[in-house]
Amino acid sequence: MLIALVSDIHANLVALEAVLEQLPPYDQLWCLGDTIGYGPRPNECLEYMRSLATHVLTGNHDLGCLGKISLVDFNTVARIANEWNGRQLTPELRAFLDERPALVAVEPDATLAHASPRDPVWEYILDAGTARANLAHFASTLCLVGHTHVPMRFALHADGKTEFGHMQRGMTVELQPGSRYIVNPGSVGQPRDENPQAAYALWDTEARTIRFERIGYDVGATQKQILAAGLPPALAERLAVGM
Repeated sequence: MLIALVSDIHANLVALEAVLEQLPPYDQLWCLGDTIGYGPRPNECLEYMRSLATHVLTGNHDLGCLGKISLVDFNTVARIANEWNGRQLTPELRAFLDERPALVAVEPDATLAHASPRDPVWEYILDAGTARANLAHFASTLCLVGHTHVPMRFALHADGKTEFGHMQRGMTVELQPGSRYIVNPGSVGQPRDENPQAAYALWDTEARTIRFERIGYDVGATQKQILAAGLPPALAERLAVGM
């Protein structure tokens, strides 16, 4: 089975459509949360996930847009964008997003968490120590996360050795028997690894591999949509530099 992994779309429709057009024929698509927030096309991105994805998580920005968590801890730009995104939602898509979990165990042998299995809404897995501490909080071989907007893999092997690193386009993780993994496919709509290309990953369950991919998209088109919506210009500017 081939599973397409996407996360942190952040209402960037142009980036999402570029990824969807690039995807090979797949069996399932899984979304690891923050489908909206920041960007200018929340309803369209949610509709894609509702129609295409087998699993869709909620993230901290999704919850902020719904008014389910306080926006006090968001910076000013994020707060403005989340409030605007929340006002745009149709009743049907609001109800759909409201029902999404932030953490779920699924077949085959995977746990999905927006941020981390220890704290599915807020924790950032940015280093090996944090990743290793999270191993006690899920039972599966593989945990898939988003939230950081940076493609990453952590591995704990049967001999006790660990690996942690950011992943570039074309890199592949080989899932070895007896090892456990935490993998982040990166962000579709707002990458933060100084590469503006949309990020996603492909999990081949038979070959036991996860391949990291990137695709360029028309950043200028999304920037124009952001400005036309009256959202903060900083949200448009950051897309061009992948930060």
